Amino acid sequence: MGYEKDFPMQQIVDKDGFLILEDYKDKITRDLVLTFYRHLIRVRTFDRKAKNLQRQGRIGTYAMFEGQEGAQVGSAMALKENDWMYPTYRDHAASITFGHSLPTILAYWKGRVEGGVPPKGKHIVPPSVPIATQLPLAAGTAMAEKYKGTNNAVICYFGDGATSEGDFHEGMNFASVFKAPVVFFNQNNSYAISVPIEKQMNSKTIAQKSAAYAIPGVRIDGNDIFVVYFETLKALERARNGHGPTLIEAVTWRYGAHTTADDPTKYRNQEESEKRREFDPVTRVEKFMKNYGYWDDEWVENQKQLVEEEINQAVIEMEAMPSPNVSDLFDHIFAEPTWTIQEQKNAYLTHLRGEASCNH
Repeated sequence: MGYEKDFPMQQIVDKDGFLILEDYKDKITRDLVLTFYRHLIRVRTFDRKAKNLQRQGRIGTYAMFEGQEGAQVGSAMALKENDWMYPTYRDHAASITFGHSLPTILAYWKGRVEGGVPPKGKHIVPPSVPIATQLPLAAGTAMAEKYKGTNNAVICYFGDGATSEGDFHEGMNFASVFKAPVVFFNQNNSYAISVPIEKQMNSKTIAQKSAAYAIPGVRIDGNDIFVVYFETLKALERARNGHGPTLIEAVTWRYGAHTTADDPTKYRNQEESEKRREFDPVTRVEKFMKNYGYWDDEWVENQKQLVEEEINQAVIEMEAMPSPNVSDLFDHIFAEPTWTIQEQKNAYLTHLRGEASCNH
């Protein structure tokens, strides 16, 4: 079957910042474009700052998202205040856009237990590190919202590697059967850590996997924040109206390593990343703003300054926090620690005391 033909790549604004679909001309307001841009530069600046903090030893291992900002910001902006977000360890751009606290997100990467706690009233689940386990959970949350009679929807993020896990299929199946109000938002950046997509699936697209569960599937240019935003809006409205889940495949690219503990030169030609800058989501909005008269040098510089100040303040607040308590690794697994957990904790604390005495 010609699935690439059945699930064509959708786009609203091309890489040069020109509107392709005139139907959206009246929907793309100045306020919307400026909000896109402000969020984009905010999360990109945060991402680069966090990477530098890790290199300086001020936070732990960090997962970069540069290149995927359009997919995360555009989709998060489509949510309503009381909706739910299930992010992965790479989706802090989405979490930030949806209202998460910058110092708290930095605290997460410093190993503090409260790093996964969202601001009061925000339905942002702690980042999922195990691959694809969040899909059945998101389906369950969506089912609960439906049973309670709310109008709240759920968005669940995952990468291309997650589609090779059983949890992906279980979550999709549950959501389909119960018409759960959830949007499964896939960011296909072509690599599951070091494994290219063609080595983990024969499917030509991820969107086509929707056919097995009789739900809509759409394939979009994940670097086009305009199509991301409007297609996610459509999927969320469909969910709210009782029509069940949608699978969105946002095709994008991460420029850097999988995490700061990874060396992408071992498995990927990094020249490809430089070529992909031509399709950069931030640059595309800049070009759009200049093409359609929205660009204002003074406003842009002011926004960049405000972002820098906000992020620097977040770093100050994060570094004012006490160092993480190593016991948190063991104390928050079960309500009452099992003997195996207690044994591991005792052994590790003994090890640390031994290291401390050696250092003295």
